[in-house]
Amino acid sequence: MAEQAAQAADDKTKKVGGPGAVPRRILVVDDNKLNCKQLTELLQMDKSLEVECQSDSSKVLAMLEETNYSVLVTDMRMPKLTGMDLITQIQERNLPVTIIVTTGHGSIDEAVQAIRLGAYDFLTKPVDVERLRLVIDRALRERSLLDEVATLRAEMRNKYAFQNILSKNVRMHAIFELISTLAHARTTVLIEGETGTGKEQVARALHSAAKTREGPFVAVNCAALPETLLESELFGHEKGAFTSAVSQRRGRFELANGGDIFLDEIGDVPATMQAKLLRVLQERSFERVGGSETIQVDVRVIAATNRSLQGLVKEGKFREDLFYRLNVVKLDLPPLRDRSEDIPLLAAHFTEKYALPQQAAKQISPQAMDVLLNYSWPGNVRELENAIERACVTCHDPVIQVGNLPPDLVVPASPKMPLAIDLNKPLTEILRGAVSAIESQYIRKALKKTHGHVGRCAQICGLSRRSVTSKIAEYHFDRSEFKGSDD
Repeated sequence: MAEQAAQAADDKTKKVGGPGAVPRRILVVDDNKLNCKQLTELLQMDKSLEVECQSDSSKVLAMLEETNYSVLVTDMRMPKLTGMDLITQIQERNLPVTIIVTTGHGSIDEAVQAIRLGAYDFLTKPVDVERLRLVIDRALRERSLLDEVATLRAEMRNKYAFQNILSKNVRMHAIFELISTLAHARTTVLIEGETGTGKEQVARALHSAAKTREGPFVAVNCAALPETLLESELFGHEKGAFTSAVSQRRGRFELANGGDIFLDEIGDVPATMQAKLLRVLQERSFERVGGSETIQVDVRVIAATNRSLQGLVKEGKFREDLFYRLNVVKLDLPPLRDRSEDIPLLAAHFTEKYALPQQAAKQISPQAMDVLLNYSWPGNVRELENAIERACVTCHDPVIQVGNLPPDLVVPASPKMPLAIDLNKPLTEILRGAVSAIESQYIRKALKKTHGHVGRCAQICGLSRRSVTSKIAEYHFDRSEFKGSDD
């Protein structure tokens, strides 16, 4: 009979979680080691549950931080941390565990207080194991959504996280691998990507991955400083070098010695400073403004730009020799619209980041997620983060709905004319350009949907395999880019 009851409970719990359901972990806490062990063994008859016991209540919070337990069964009267203490701490830390309390004193007032603090239910001792199983089963059914959130968090940490970056995208994973390879080298790195794609995050990941380099990470936004201050900011100055130089000041290169200096928006550096940067990259030495002493530094330069430096070189706005010095290893960050599989992952991360104190992270309704997935994200990851932060603040319910999202996402502004009308070009040339742009976007989207499969892509496009293969070559598509993409 006991085995049949356990099998029935097993089947019931599987129905709760469905195929591939997350493990149902139960933590039993009781300072009486014998009681703790006996209750654990009885609950372990249900093979769908993973049950652990802990008789030292002071260790419980650390266990809950490290492992995703579904249910905590705790005694109320314990030395060190009482059951009430545990409930309070769990609520303050926003730990996603359902709490069931047991008490041998039958105190209704104490039990009611525990429920008010956030406990799910209470049982009096000696515990009726069958009743406890029913309470656990009910709790597991009601917390299935919390378990999914916990699983997603663990998935983000373990599978899709690299340093401080989250991504499922194959191009981003290739960048992660390259960062790991470059971590301990002094090689200059150039990061190109649209505004909001996370260039500084990638630079910081590169720095963090280099555990053997003890120097700091020093960031400079070159576009934010006027030319008159940029040289002093980068290289420092001596006392009296100019009117406001009342004391000697070390520059960012000197401060970054032994570590990394991140030069953001390097494309905006004026021509005179470009020549001085070239020398630093060549010799790793410089003089402070107003000084004659040559200072040597061991520093890796990581530069970033939201514009193509090669394009700026062709326009005569950026030194070619400096471009080649910077372009030793280049990381091209894809825009968010080309890595839509990351949107649910990042959105879940931001809901956790912007959860209000004492509240669980909000969920996102399927309708709201559709809006997020169908938006073009011109501001990339930064814009997505801002949208989720706004939704978390304005949403008063546990689930974010479409109405909580910024209006621009729900009703995007009318797109500008995709092509500039140049009357110096004949109409036929303008039309050819428009057709090529549409054709390229259509085939790219079809390749993404079919994971780079030429035959299925041809069916979607209504073209022959030969035509699609020709178009792939014409537009320089790399089919391997699409093989890991999601629909």
